[in-house]
Parts: sequence; structure tokens; C-alpha cells
Amino acid sequence: MQPPADVNYTFSPAEIDLIRPYGDVRRHEKGAVLAHEGDQRIDVMVTLSGQTDVVIATKDGPVRVGWMETGQFTGDVGVLTGQAVLATITMGETGELLHVPFDKLQRLLADAPTISDILIRTFTARRAYQQNRQRSAVVVIGAAYDRGVFAARDLLAKHNVAHSWLDPDQHDLAKRILNAKGLTDADLPVVIRGESKVLVRPTIADLSAALGLDLIPDDASVDLIVVGAGPGGLAAAVYGASEGLSVVAIDAEGPGGQAGTSSKIENYLGFPTGVSGRELANRAAVQAQKFGVRMATPAKAKSLTRLDSETYRLALEDGRRLRCRALVVATGAQYRRLPIDRLADFEGRGVYYGASPMEAQLCGGSPVAVVGAGNSAGQGAMFLSQTASAVHVLYRRPDIRETMSDYLVRRLEDAPNIHLHPQSEIAALHGDDAADPDALRLTHVTMKTADGEERLNTPFVFMFLGAAPMTEWLPETIARDRRGFLITGSDLDHKAFVRARWPLERLPSRYETSWPRVFAVGDVRAGSVKRVASAVGEGSVCISDVHAALNAPDG
Repeated sequence: MQPPADVNYTFSPAEIDLIRPYGDVRRHEKGAVLAHEGDQRIDVMVTLSGQTDVVIATKDGPVRVGWMETGQFTGDVGVLTGQAVLATITMGETGELLHVPFDKLQRLLADAPTISDILIRTFTARRAYQQNRQRSAVVVIGAAYDRGVFAARDLLAKHNVAHSWLDPDQHDLAKRILNAKGLTDADLPVVIRGESKVLVRPTIADLSAALGLDLIPDDASVDLIVVGAGPGGLAAAVYGASEGLSVVAIDAEGPGGQAGTSSKIENYLGFPTGVSGRELANRAAVQAQKFGVRMATPAKAKSLTRLDSETYRLALEDGRRLRCRALVVATGAQYRRLPIDRLADFEGRGVYYGASPMEAQLCGGSPVAVVGAGNSAGQGAMFLSQTASAVHVLYRRPDIRETMSDYLVRRLEDAPNIHLHPQSEIAALHGDDAADPDALRLTHVTMKTADGEERLNTPFVFMFLGAAPMTEWLPETIARDRRGFLITGSDLDHKAFVRARWPLERLPSRYETSWPRVFAVGDVRAGSVKRVASAVGEGSVCISDVHAALNAPDG
């Protein structure tokens, strides 16, 4: 069956004429391979005559997921960044194609807004279509509580890559696939990309390379580097690139930041029925890439140094070094870890930070505990209540309304399977203590309340606690408050200027730190309002200050 119309838009002859200057016409015979699975930086191909076929290798075998007739074109959002294509594209019937190469696609998107809107809308619809279908070219095989499985699926979800997950204990197909590939249980977890790539116990870096998620070369030089791809960082990247700056954005995990773990944000302007943090992040990432932002995720910042009065160097933990004239720090804050014995042992094996559909799938039908009293905790509890048998919300305060929006509190109180536990906290974690450390599983927790301690039978705990700013990679001379958040603008005092050796006659602008042309936005900034809308506002407004600093005579 041919995919729906929004997935296979058909260009008119007039629209094709607008595209022609950016590509070249080539004739291909039936059966010719136009792109192999795993190829990167592929052309966008518009069918002028004949037909192109798109085939993916799924866990059930090869499947034709679409075909492009006259006026239709290949590609999804991955072509914006040059990611590895997860399908094989062949010529179904002899004909001619208009090839738009990767290096000319960005110019087409910038020069032809009508064509740009069509391409972006269709590319996004195709990725969503694949996500909703039960067919995918990427298969993850491994146990539900395997940390490697969780890390792989988390990365794929953050990058909106459709995948199938097979637990060998529950799916006979997993065993058959392993046998066909000459693999055993000792090789798990395994990630299979179509027919051409099998990754045994892959690291996040291995997966990123196999999928082409990070194509930024060592020693790249740009106008602006944005560190952190949460709402604030993505806003800065979008506005920076749309206003003519060359921009690189990096993130240690993937687009979305802490907001990406929110299952439903209901008070974000313009979304009356709410929007998930993941959907918001995916849309923003596509928008950034449309304007030419180059993204590297996962990529973690290691250090920042001054090369000269005009240039900074950002070192990444993988050894790469990038240069820029200005930098926006949007690293946000990470959920705080409780000082509980054996916490690290249970992380990924019953203890999680944030609640996405992947975690909800794991705990379906089981009781869960949510620790925290902020909006993220409330949103997580509501989301998990759809699949969990019971949700226990633990928080230290006597009244949860002190820190959570009233509309969320009302929903928690009205949900029949959500139970609020004020003045409570987790005192201890308990597991099955299997002989094999890798088989350890959380079984229950000890809950401390105002009346003493009691046992709470739950194999799943979700932490939404406080936040610590992610600023450890920055030089000590960049001013911070007593909690480590970055101080900016008029909040900087004389002592901060002296320590940082502020070299300019002008004073720092609103979001500028004690280092010239190094800005901070969102949750990482001292005094910021910890809301998605606030972070987006700061990231977008900050760019006018970036431009002013770059154009100032003295920097």
C-alpha cells in the first residue's frame, strides 16, 4: 500500500523547475542502486520519469516501504544532516531523476521558501510515519534490564530513529536472528542496522557513528557554538543560524535536554492540548538543521580556552577541538541523585531519571514510585499512571502546591491510581541480589515518612529531584553563584571582572558571562526561571547580544 499523501508529496512541473538549478538530471536503468543502506550525505532525488523503490531490511525481512513516481522525491529528515540512510533506494522502472546533492540542499532550502516548506513537512511526516509503523531498519536485541539495551534505545528515541526491540526471553524471533548472524547470548546486547551492520555490545559512540549522527570534523571553525541542545540551546541555534551565523550545536545526550523527559507540557504557549518534551525537541532540531545548524550528539564538552582576543577553543571529551568566535552555554541542569546506598547499582535496573514511552513500556502493569515535587515529577506521574498499576509520588514538603502548578496537582489528586505521600523520601533500595551482578533487579524500597519507615513494593523508581548546573567543564574564572549557576549581565560584580580579567571597555550584556562573547541561557544561568518558555525566550533573545558582541569594534 502506498503511504499517505503527506508522506509522498508530488511536485508540480513549475515546482520542479524551481529545483532544477540546484541539481542535475540523470538517467538510470531499472534495477540500478541509487543509494545503499548506510550511505551518508545522499542526494535528494526527484523522479522525472520511471519509478524509484525504497526498501528496508526489517526483522521480518526486506520490505518495500514506498515508491516514488513522477514528481515525488526521496529522503527524510536525515538528509538535512547527512545521516546514514536506513534504506536501499533502487530504480524500479527506467527513467530520469533530478539529483540535488547534499552540499546544494541547504542553499535550496534558503533560496526557495515554498520548496523548503514542502521538503521539511514531507521529511518530518516520513520520519513520524516510520515511527508509527511496526517496521524499522534498526533492531535492538537484549534483555529489558540490560543497561546497554536501555542506552541504545534511549539514543535512538532521542534522535527519533524508528527501531524494534526484541527481548530474547520473550521473542523466539530474537533467537532466530542471533543464530542467523552467528551470535550468542554472550554477544548481547546487539544492534542491527538493516543488512549491512551488526554492532555487538556497542558503545554510544559506536551507535552514533553507525547512524551518522555526528559529522562534525576535528578543528571545525564557526561563528557560534551552542553547548547544550535543550529548549534554550536549540532556540539559540535556530535564531543564530537563521540570522546568518555559522552554528554548531552539541549535546552530551541528544536533543531535548531535561525538558525532553517531560511526557506532556500543557502550559507551553501555542499548544492548547499539550506537547511532549520529545516532540518539541524533535521539531526544534529539524528547524535548526533546516537553517544549516550542524549538530553533534552525543558529544560532551571537556574544556574551554581562549586562543586569542577573538577566538575560543572548545575541547570535546572524544578528543576533537572546535573553534568559535562566540559560545552559548545552555547545558542546563541534571537531576540530583539521592545519597542512597547502592543507587548506582540500580540505575537502569529499576531506577530511572525522567519518564519517556520507553520507560512506560517497561513498567506496564507494575506499581512505580515517582520522587519529586516539581512540574516534571507531576507530568511524569500522570504519564506513568496510564500504564502502571499504581503511582506513588514521594516528596519531602508538607504541601506539594509549594512547587507544582495547581492544574497538575488537581490532576494528581483526581487520578484513582496515583497516591501522594507528603513528607516522605526513599531511605533504601532493595534488590533480588542475584549471583550475577548484571542480573540485579530492584524489587522494593524502604520509604521514610513522618510516622517512621515502611516497605513500598515497587520495582521502578523515577527520580525528578532538584537540579545541579552542568558547569564543571568551564574555567573557574567564569563567575558562578554559590550553587554553581552562571552569573550574567548586571548581576556580575567588580570581583568577578577582576578574577576573569575582563578586557573590554563595555560591560557584559544581559546573558553574557564574565568572559566576553560567552553567554549563558536557560536553567544553567543564575536567576533564570526554570520553565521551557523562559529558556526558549532567553536563547532567542541572546542572539541579538551575540551579534552586537561580534560586531563591536573591541569585541
